[in-house]
Amino acid sequence: MIDLQIRTAGAGEAETVLSFWKEAAEGMSITDDVAGVRGLIERDSEALILAESQGRVVGSVIAGYDGWRCSLYRLAVLPSHRRQGVSTALLQAAEQRFLAVGGRRGDAMVLEANERAQRAWGAAGYHREDHWRRWVKPFA
Repeated sequence: MIDLQIRTAGAGEAETVLSFWKEAAEGMSITDDVAGVRGLIERDSEALILAESQGRVVGSVIAGYDGWRCSLYRLAVLPSHRRQGVSTALLQAAEQRFLAVGGRRGDAMVLEANERAQRAWGAAGYHREDHWRRWVKPFA
């Protein structure tokens, strides 16, 4: 495992996070802009967890808790840092956060076509629930 620092994102890091996601994440979302990332950090300063190595962001996960559900989004690792324990460290931090606030189950959003991500989530102990489907409606 590489030398990692796991920490939460700061309010001034929206551009850094967006740049990281363009390089490391699959797909983009309607909320992937400076206002969206800043809004997340301002609303829940513990939700956006970053992995850093040698001063560079190499991984991320959003561990959102709304008092009811523990939701996981944007688990991403730079291609050059995959298979080195980064996602494991990020998920451990997210799960510790959820346990500390009384969370009971983590729900992860995983793209249907992203087989690599599906294998990673499975290896971390998560399983697919096919009886659920996501329903969305953009507001903007």
